Amino acid sequence: MPLEPLLRSWKKDPLTAPNIPVWRTLPPRPADLRPLPAGLPDLLAGSLRGWGINSLYSHQAEAWTHTRAGKNIVLATGTASGKTLGYNLPVLSKLLEDGDARALYLFPTKALTQDQLSVISDQLSVIKQSLMTDHWSLNTGIYDGDTPQSQRPAIRQKSRIILTNPDMLHTGILPHHTNWGEFFRNLKFVVIDE
Repeated sequence: MPLEPLLRSWKKDPLTAPNIPVWRTLPPRPADLRPLPAGLPDLLAGSLRGWGINSLYSHQAEAWTHTRAGKNIVLATGTASGKTLGYNLPVLSKLLEDGDARALYLFPTKALTQDQLSVISDQLSVIKQSLMTDHWSLNTGIYDGDTPQSQRPAIRQKSRIILTNPDMLHTGILPHHTNWGEFFRNLKFVVIDE
């Protein structure tokens, strides 16, 4: 059912209408776009342009500016507003600059973790193509309850970005922190998504 008829039916429904205290329609507003930031590595700028992204939303540009200044940030914006790019740009930039840097991404669900790994993998693939080499990689890995025990040491030792969930952080990573020394010594970003 299209949205407008659905809303009209809810407004008329004697069981639904009293449970919705406010009906309000917000008018559309133009996007607040900013140029790609100075200091953005050419590889990242080129990959963005390859995806048709020639500017950033204001919250993405501000996230870039604040993280580059060493500040912690919280991005609170609507669904599908570009939060992922807002945190991936500073992270990927740092990982490209510093060969030892690491990032830990926390997601509430395995499905979201898989989705985000796909996004990061796509971004890294474009960077690799830009370099025109098969010899470059930036390892990423999912470290959760479904990760086979046999793969965990390699993910822990080689991954520059590890994607996990709060449960695994508390049961599989922090209790074994001595095995994670290299990762934690070089940890530059902790991303907590929704």
